[in-house]
Amino acid sequence: MKKTVFIAGMLLVLFSSTTFANTPPAADVIAKAWDYMRGKTSVSQVKMTVHRANWERVSVIKAWTRGRNDSIFQIMAPKKDKGNGTLKIGRDMWTYNPKINRVIKIPPSMMSQSWMGSDFSNNDLSKADSLLNDYTHEIETTTQENGITIYTIKSLPKPDAPVVWGMQKLKIREDGIIIEQGFYDEDMAAVKIMTTSEIKKMGEKLFPARWVMRAMDADSKEDYTLLEYESLEFDIPLQDRGFTLNALKKPLR
Repeated sequence: MKKTVFIAGMLLVLFSSTTFANTPPAADVIAKAWDYMRGKTSVSQVKMTVHRANWERVSVIKAWTRGRNDSIFQIMAPKKDKGNGTLKIGRDMWTYNPKINRVIKIPPSMMSQSWMGSDFSNNDLSKADSLLNDYTHEIETTTQENGITIYTIKSLPKPDAPVVWGMQKLKIREDGIIIEQGFYDEDMAAVKIMTTSEIKKMGEKLFPARWVMRAMDADSKEDYTLLEYESLEFDIPLQDRGFTLNALKKPLR
């Protein structure tokens, strides 16, 4: 057993690496997390800060999701980027640029590319279910923090799966909240790591309000992308026409 002392608030937290007899299958833990974080539907507004050592860019994003696969994002601010949008249906993704009034389909090979110059990829932002379908999962450790069970899960790609990561590692609370997700190359070296914090009541349930993604090969420790949830609602009615190519040009309000 390892004891960690958090000076802030003088909070003593005990961690135990005990594996419990009733530990659920790793795939079920991930599936629960995906469903918890997205709900049947969700509508949110998020402030995205791309921070570098010598510059910073802030955007405001409105997002709609439906189930595990469908999502649409629209840039609300700054003015120069307003109206830019991204739509994902299943494994297909499109972007829209209002300046040229053109919808462009993103090939699967670019799903792992940066979204709007951030440290999040197209897949990361849409929380695609590729992790559920293209990987096998194993619980490495089961720990306890403040009475909450946390599962550390190692996910390896299935043979011939169309993925870029050699491994992913997740830390997921028993209630479905993701607190960390690591992305590794074929040599099992960490490429980037996402962490969440400020878990609070949002959308009638607990949810992490801050998401930070850091690339391991960044030029500076000050390089990161921060997502801050400003508003969030779950399980509200969303029309089918809100997840179409036409909706990219004028998303539902």
